[in-house]
Amino acid sequence: MNSSAAALHLRHGGTSVVIDTTPEFPAIVYWGESLGQASTAEVESLARAARNQRVSGYLDRGVTLSLLPQASTGWFGTPGLEGSRAGRSFAPAVVTSGIDANETSATIRGTDAAAGLAVTVTLDLDAAGILRTTVALTNTASDDYELAALRATLPVPVSAREVMDTTGRHLRERHPQRYPFTIGRHERDSRRGRPGADAPLLVLAGTPGFGFESGLVHGIHLAWSGNFQLAAERTGNGLALLQAGELLLPGEVRLAPGESYRTPVVIGAWGEGLNALSASLHDSVRSRPQHPRSPRPVTLNTWEAMYFDLDTERLRTLADAAAAVGVERFVLDDGWFLGRRDDTAGLGDWYVDPAVFPEGLGPIIRHVTGLGMEFGLWVEPEMINPDSELARAHPDWILQPEGRLPIEGRGQHVLDLSHPDAYAYLSERLHALLDENDIAYLKWDHNRDLVDPGSTVTGAAAVHANVEALYRLLDGLKEAHPGLEIESCASGGARVDLGIADRTDRFWTSDCIDPIERLGIQKYTSLLVPYEMLGAHISGPESHSTGRTSRLALRGATALFGHLGIEWNVTTASPDDLAQLTRWVEFHKAHRELLHSGHAVYADLPDDSVDLRGVVAGERDRALYVFTQVGSSNAYPGDAITLPGLDDDTVYEVSLSDVTERDGFNGQSPLPWLDAPLRMSGRALRRAGLRPPVLFPESAVVLLVTAVG
Repeated sequence: MNSSAAALHLRHGGTSVVIDTTPEFPAIVYWGESLGQASTAEVESLARAARNQRVSGYLDRGVTLSLLPQASTGWFGTPGLEGSRAGRSFAPAVVTSGIDANETSATIRGTDAAAGLAVTVTLDLDAAGILRTTVALTNTASDDYELAALRATLPVPVSAREVMDTTGRHLRERHPQRYPFTIGRHERDSRRGRPGADAPLLVLAGTPGFGFESGLVHGIHLAWSGNFQLAAERTGNGLALLQAGELLLPGEVRLAPGESYRTPVVIGAWGEGLNALSASLHDSVRSRPQHPRSPRPVTLNTWEAMYFDLDTERLRTLADAAAAVGVERFVLDDGWFLGRRDDTAGLGDWYVDPAVFPEGLGPIIRHVTGLGMEFGLWVEPEMINPDSELARAHPDWILQPEGRLPIEGRGQHVLDLSHPDAYAYLSERLHALLDENDIAYLKWDHNRDLVDPGSTVTGAAAVHANVEALYRLLDGLKEAHPGLEIESCASGGARVDLGIADRTDRFWTSDCIDPIERLGIQKYTSLLVPYEMLGAHISGPESHSTGRTSRLALRGATALFGHLGIEWNVTTASPDDLAQLTRWVEFHKAHRELLHSGHAVYADLPDDSVDLRGVVAGERDRALYVFTQVGSSNAYPGDAITLPGLDDDTVYEVSLSDVTERDGFNGQSPLPWLDAPLRMSGRALRRAGLRPPVLFPESAVVLLVTAVG
């Protein structure tokens, strides 16, 4: 409905958003905990109370942080819109032309007749209390408009005095870093053509010292798989914001008369502590109609088991061993296609190599499915090796600036999916593979950043066009092959975002499966992505990426939280290891429904040598926790641990799970509560806690918690 109210109140899922509609372009003046059934007068008073006065030394009006910040309104911070017509129309003055709103959403339209621009901002609150925002721009003039930036802007409260995001690298993605939220701008960009291993999934602003269990915190995520810009900014006017948009390369988006551009969706979340913020995000992701709902099959991937040394008989033997320990999906990794004996050749030639599989993939697929497992296949469709038939035939299909090829990465280049012929070739090859073979799953890799990503068709930068083409390709495969599942793997975790998540069913969290390294990687990835979409594998005894040797009990406990898999040549495992591995697989299956539907929680413990994480059922009637002794502690025995996420007034029974191996214990006497489960209220477990077993460093135990009253 059309709205002429001075203030709007959106309310859903425990969240309120109040919008002041009286400035030239509307402004959010409140975003956070629900205000309940606030009256119109109360909402309008809240909006008036938030308006700034004019002060000395500034312009002759108070400063407003609108949904489209513009210099024309006195805003000297980062604008929401940047662009020009060959230098003209550089200073937009968009004013409101109409508003449609209901209880949960608002569509705000604005125009600048002189500049020939029309803007639409859409706000939507979902049932989880997540705020989704997009900004669209239309060129209404008679000549082209070159867009430099279009950003969604959300305010954060005055209490937000600390910023947190994550950084990382290949094999060590998503580790946290914090900054004082002082006056100025903290900006995180990606110019890699994909989010990248160092990408922050979220930029968060909250009360100083906010943690998983406490502190008001707001955060944003951009649902986009290409270049991006995420920022936190505070001005001297007492205003603070979070801002996000696609990072556009020069000339990448040029709007012809009548053409439009829409930002990727900006996801906004808040909570009292990161556990609460994450729970809202997970509830929202799980509400999507395409979210995977069948039990997540335990997966064995052949990479660290066989690398490029493939043959049908060895694969059959590995499949037999996998089925025996309870694997439900068997994935053939790299090395199956034409000329692919190592990672320097073959990318682009998506035909089964008769030198490795003389009868095609049919025999191994039939063997795998005959054992009751699904068959999956590794592909890297966006990449091309110079040493390939495709590159020799079509060098013009490679992303490149005029006159030269970019620097190689991993001995490969990137195909231009926006090139119609390249797109058609890839689409034909992938559909043919799926039509000709019983393939239930594609592990879709993307193993290098984009450098100088120019199109030979247009001569312009083409990251935006390639992401859109990738989305079309994935959507087409899913539509033509119902039930097909796809994993987003990009050198491990370099393409983790909710844009690609709408088209895939699983993320390969990191190429590093070292259990100690994985603790941090999985923790901060799971802020955004629920466990059922995060691949977490049990590796062999020695980590491929770090050389660390780990107990199977630690490897199993670390992989428990996630979409469980195995990355290990289990044909070489001892009988004892196979028996223990089978117990871990069975334990995961027994608790899979809880692990993949409950809320992930992490404890804020003062001792950084330990880690406690868990999953609590939505009804809070049961939970599962893993306690890990990461390193040696100053306390001996260690401090008490507290269990977050439980209901204060419910009595729980706490016991050590049978899957826990006792060889990690380091105590000199039995744990006092080991043989008789504890009975404590959720309040007592959260505040007083319990003494965990004394463990050797790099050991873990699993705790089961069940309501009894």
